[in-house]
Amino acid sequence: MPKFRLAHLGLVMAALGFTAAAPVLGLSSAYAAETMRPEIGTPLQAAQNLMKQGKHKEALAKLREADNVSNKTANESYLIERVRAAAASSAGDYEAAAKSFETLIASGRLSAGEKEKFSEGLVGLYMRAKDFSKANAAINRQLKDHDSANLRALLIQNYYNSGNLSQAESELRTIEKNGRLSEDQLGLLANIQLKKNDKEGYVNTIEKLAASYPKTSYWTDLLNRVVTKPGYSNRLTVDVYRLKLANGLLKKPSEFVEMAQLVLQAKAPAEALKVIDKGYKAGVLGVGAEAPRHQRLKDLADKTLAENNKTQATEEAALVKAKDNDGLVAMGYGMVQAGQADKGLAMMNDAIKAGGLRNPEDAKLHLGEAYAVAGKKEKAISTLKTVSGKDGTADLARYWIMAINHPMN
Repeated sequence: MPKFRLAHLGLVMAALGFTAAAPVLGLSSAYAAETMRPEIGTPLQAAQNLMKQGKHKEALAKLREADNVSNKTANESYLIERVRAAAASSAGDYEAAAKSFETLIASGRLSAGEKEKFSEGLVGLYMRAKDFSKANAAINRQLKDHDSANLRALLIQNYYNSGNLSQAESELRTIEKNGRLSEDQLGLLANIQLKKNDKEGYVNTIEKLAASYPKTSYWTDLLNRVVTKPGYSNRLTVDVYRLKLANGLLKKPSEFVEMAQLVLQAKAPAEALKVIDKGYKAGVLGVGAEAPRHQRLKDLADKTLAENNKTQATEEAALVKAKDNDGLVAMGYGMVQAGQADKGLAMMNDAIKAGGLRNPEDAKLHLGEAYAVAGKKEKAISTLKTVSGKDGTADLARYWIMAINHPMN
């Protein structure tokens, strides 16, 4: 899961003007100048000297001498806790450090800035000690005084770590309402949805990641999951491959081969040749024991394209006469892939307007893809926005818009 940083306690103490090297009476605080009895000041100074040597546990033990002094003034108690806060934090004794932080925050002796920093440090202590309940309470107290993106990030992490996934998701949704979630926040949301077995929510979140932060891992996950959605139609497999190709996700020889075969079946031999050429350039086709098979596939695509070019006019006339608008949409798409964009797009548009299609949403999806191939970005997006359907067409149209607006390459 994405990780949120916790403030380093040593830096918090340094920011407060207190380090092991600072004498107690030299603290930049009016309280340090108040009268202090030697039986308090001596062990405090000794504790600081031990801290300079990195002996933090020994420093804590030395502070007990000051604790045992009776009738301590409020100022003496305050200074003991300041030293203990630093020593315990450095020693990794988070429980003791937290108690000192709590005492200092409640003392009324911290400036507004110091109180805020000690409060943030206290949250860090609770988080390190995995005391999520107290961490929550400390964070929410601070959020009442002032909103803070860092504190909200810690709160969400705390809810997540304590298993309160619904509350963690609720906090993320609140942030999302006020603006876009960061990549880490979306990643955490996706992780929460996986744990809750919210498959639909998970896919929606991966969509947002792929759209705003396009990466191979997000696109691969998204396209792998869309084909498992209820109602998804296998006839759209070729369109999934087209998205994979557009995002540079094809890696295996079998993927290039299968896609080339599918687009050949879809009467787009020029597209098949493009796929095969990419496979050869990537060094995954034309090598190894399957090299002869790859060459035969390439030869078939070349031959099919040549035959299509010879018979195109005759076949078009036959399709028009038969009012086979599905065939005309397929032919038009193939023409766009072959470099005849204007004629192919016009043919597709006319066939779609004429109607009588077996799968009209598929036709609009392919028209949007064709516009993208032709470099007509605005027309592609406006066309893809009209695609509906619950069998995967609307999903793939939306993903194409994402790929066009935020290309991987």
